[in-house]
Amino acid sequence: MTTEDEADPIFRPLRFRNVEVKNRVFRSNVSGRFDNYDGSGSQTRINWETKFARGGVGAIISSFVPVTIRGRIVPNYATIHRDEHIPFWRAVGDAVHEYDCKFFMQLSHSGRQRDIPGVEYAHGLSSTDDPEPLHGFIPDRMTRADINDTVRAFAEGARRAREAGLDGVELHGANGYLITQFLSSGINDRTDEYGGSLENRARFVIEIVRAIRQEAGDDFHLQMKISAQDFGNAIFPWEAKGNTLEESIQVCRWLEEAGVDAFHVSTGNMFPHPRNPAGGLPMEVVRHTYGAMAASGKHTTRNYLLFRSPLGRAFGWWWRHNGGPKNPEGLTLQDASAVKAAVSVPVICTGGFQSASAVRVALDSQACDAVSIARSLIANNDLTEWWRKGHDRPPRPCTYCNKCLVNGTENPLGCYEEARFDSREDMIREVMSVFSPTSFPAEQPGRTPEHA
Repeated sequence: MTTEDEADPIFRPLRFRNVEVKNRVFRSNVSGRFDNYDGSGSQTRINWETKFARGGVGAIISSFVPVTIRGRIVPNYATIHRDEHIPFWRAVGDAVHEYDCKFFMQLSHSGRQRDIPGVEYAHGLSSTDDPEPLHGFIPDRMTRADINDTVRAFAEGARRAREAGLDGVELHGANGYLITQFLSSGINDRTDEYGGSLENRARFVIEIVRAIRQEAGDDFHLQMKISAQDFGNAIFPWEAKGNTLEESIQVCRWLEEAGVDAFHVSTGNMFPHPRNPAGGLPMEVVRHTYGAMAASGKHTTRNYLLFRSPLGRAFGWWWRHNGGPKNPEGLTLQDASAVKAAVSVPVICTGGFQSASAVRVALDSQACDAVSIARSLIANNDLTEWWRKGHDRPPRPCTYCNKCLVNGTENPLGCYEEARFDSREDMIREVMSVFSPTSFPAEQPGRTPEHA
């Protein structure tokens, strides 16, 4: 690293307790349905992760990695629920490490918040048996045995990640997934030792942290993604608001005591949420892609018909109205700053970053120690290198249109904002580039398959 790089806060190394990252830019948890139905991985996912490492980010947080098959959000996401998957994740880590980039696996469980359930089970597991409000996914209320099994599944996932040679793990405790369903006062309606008071609602995740420390060791990096504020009534005003910033700060204090090495601050107790990812819903795309979910939940058929009617435009307006500014850079920075002031470990902030100037302000003000980025890196995989070359933004920045999000259930994940490309053909070529190289040796010129 040059002296000039060291003077730029973006490119200063970040030291955690057990690992160092070369700069302050993390690729946030995002991926498409790139893997096999049974949870085994594919070369396509390796290609996906590698292009961000090649683009210069300091670390990659994997997409949602289910610790059980019942905990996935959709089929065709690679899981970590079996030892047989360790070699695949080792291959992912090795590919990313070639570019001096760290790789943190996000250990996840969907709970009641799913998109497409798969054939293995009808219902997810949750702290509650109330349906998820937007799509109406119906869960089974977890028994104590379910809780114990799930805690063990997280611990085993961390152990497998370590055996795969990865650099650490992140607990997905944000955005409405299972850990949020226990933490959030707007979701958790239990009356046992896992419900009611904040201390009881935090019991589940604290047990997970302690189990991971016992299984994977104290010297393995462990961070937690948390929604600092739930905003549970952002879409439906009659829903409970959920956790406050003050409650989340107390949870972070408890988790630091239990052994968490860093916090990744997000927002919203569901996904998608008007504030995450901010920018609105492209209803013209939703009308074409939501059909993949139409038979999944109690409300999905209703939503499918609503989105295709004139009322869909009104729903899109309501979503944007509750989603914050059109330019969401630093949308969660104030929350991250409050968390950072309360803990002694590093804090990562997500929230639409793509301007070097905005990131430098966030770092220089010590509101956070690093930023995580998803959509802006999907639009420009080499965003970090643009910053290194002195640009504040790349020539064709992310528009926050969220077409990548709503295409993800049916189509390969990528940037679908045609205005960012010279032609539709160029856009499709970029989207499909993740499928190359394949896992098969390339054919040699002049040799047909029968002669190979």
